[in-house]
Amino acid sequence: MDIDINDIRALFTVLVFVSFIGVWIWAWSDKRKKAFEEAANLPFVEDGDSEIEQEGARR
Repeated sequence: MDIDINDIRALFTVLVFVSFIGVWIWAWSDKRKKAFEEAANLPFVEDGDSEIEQEGARR
């Protein structure tokens, strides 16, 4: 079996595309909606009011 560099490039392209689709599905899933909405509003929140800031302070 002779593996050509173009076969490796094609496989890598497919893997990156599948990974991209996976991240896209994860980011747009309903489970992440609340966390992303809260993160989007962080610039408008006063210090100490956010759940994300409180979790970060505990770590």
